[in-house]
Amino acid sequence: MHRAIPLSRVIDLTDPARSRPYNMTAEEARAVVATGDAAAVGRIDGEFALVAQQGKTIYLARTIGRLLRYFIAKWTDGPILIVADRIDAIRGQLEALDLADQFHPSYTRMVPAHHVTRIELVGCPDPNPTYARFFVPTRNSQPADPAAIGERYVGAAFNEIVRWLDRVPSGEPLGVCFSGGIDSGAVFLLTYHALLRRGDSPARLKAFTLAVDGGGPDVEQARAFLARLGLELFLEPIPVPAAGVKIEDAIRVIEDYKPLDVQSAAMALALCHGVRVRYPEWKYLLDGDGGDENLKDYPIEDNPELTIRSVLNNLMLYQEGWGVGAIKHSLTYSGGQSRGYARTYAPLAATGFTGLSPFVCPPVIAVAEGIPFIELTGWDHDRLYALKGEVVAAGVKAVTGLDMPVFPKRRFQHGAANRPGELFPTHPAAYRRIYQRVYDAGAAAVG
Repeated sequence: MHRAIPLSRVIDLTDPARSRPYNMTAEEARAVVATGDAAAVGRIDGEFALVAQQGKTIYLARTIGRLLRYFIAKWTDGPILIVADRIDAIRGQLEALDLADQFHPSYTRMVPAHHVTRIELVGCPDPNPTYARFFVPTRNSQPADPAAIGERYVGAAFNEIVRWLDRVPSGEPLGVCFSGGIDSGAVFLLTYHALLRRGDSPARLKAFTLAVDGGGPDVEQARAFLARLGLELFLEPIPVPAAGVKIEDAIRVIEDYKPLDVQSAAMALALCHGVRVRYPEWKYLLDGDGGDENLKDYPIEDNPELTIRSVLNNLMLYQEGWGVGAIKHSLTYSGGQSRGYARTYAPLAATGFTGLSPFVCPPVIAVAEGIPFIELTGWDHDRLYALKGEVVAAGVKAVTGLDMPVFPKRRFQHGAANRPGELFPTHPAAYRRIYQRVYDAGAAAVG
């Protein structure tokens, strides 16, 4: 068998089209990453997953909205670095090189979001990578005024939607993955407003709501949300039978086993498949992923490892986990939403959609991290959970003039079906067993 090894010792399987820098070309952005200068990388405006090389030194950098993984393989005369957005792509490349016996999913590594990862290809033993943070939001930089914060936060999200639309071909249909919750509701109204402001027809837009076995509470919530604004005509429920929500498929697609992420991914995959069946040529979808992380709107009581002090005192805890230098940071998966965004990224990619989650874009996260949460909440859980609706509704009003309905928080996997408990295993070990079964079956096709 002929096995061609590149002289650079790097096999880059990433799709350059998935990087979207706004203030330079992708090649210019790659050249910036090649300097290893974290401050310079921080000036790249947009979303990206980039690989660059200077001799034996490799630099990798990504934002949350793009996945980037790597694996160092052993060759007779030195190491080979394989880089991809998927674990199974790395496995497939190793098989092509007749090096499959070196593979195990736990040997792959994920580049943590917001850091320049530096790897030295010097051979055995491989030195640990080093990390330099390139995205450093200023904490407590916003005024203690929810209305002012909302205008800046939602305004930043609106700007990301506008810039994304500038790159979408004119007339292409647009869908929002829509539950009528705060985040998907804001994304829908901002997209609707952006189309009107551009003079485009809002008929391009649909609000896709997943309805498993007739639908759960999300369908009625979505309908009520839009009806209050006279926009119910945009709602399009996507019916899916319970048998169409497949845990094993979700684990195969996101290549992970964390229960809440798997459950969310299973619903996302079902929704994407449902839209794809109904509209074979549809390409562009938006969603509200990242809003809970930004406004710290997860029930702290559900996680025994967290306290309100740890949530409010740690920079981007929900976005990045405990940090690259922490004991609980996973080298295989990174942490926080840096890991968990696979629940959105992978289902869209597997079903042929191009997506935007404006709340994961760095300018939006920067505003959120500037919120003086402690001053506004006084360490009170209920005040923290109420803050998100207050901020986002005020921001939507300031940007669009629309009065956005605010409903209580509900996870995607809990709102799309009437009996979600019947769809998902309850014990985390069940997800790990399925993951192991998927791995043992080999690199399966995605989709």
